[in-house]
Amino acid sequence: MKRMLKNNKDNQELISRLLTVSQVADILNVHPNTVRHWCNTGIIKACRFGIRGDRRFKPEEIDKLINTSQL
Repeated sequence: MKRMLKNNKDNQELISRLLTVSQVADILNVHPNTVRHWCNTGIIKACRFGIRGDRRFKPEEIDKLINTSQL
């Protein structure tokens, strides 16, 4: 059975903390397609949502990328 994320406050808080491709691109000062490429090649881990498979990123993943200088 599918869980409805809307009904769970903890899940809503987690989702609201996740970053979009555009937000990550702004933080890293790169083009959004670069963020997508890094996601496809495994440099950044993403969560996928919805039918379209929109990418969302945990702020911790972006911090880890910045701190390890994988760019």
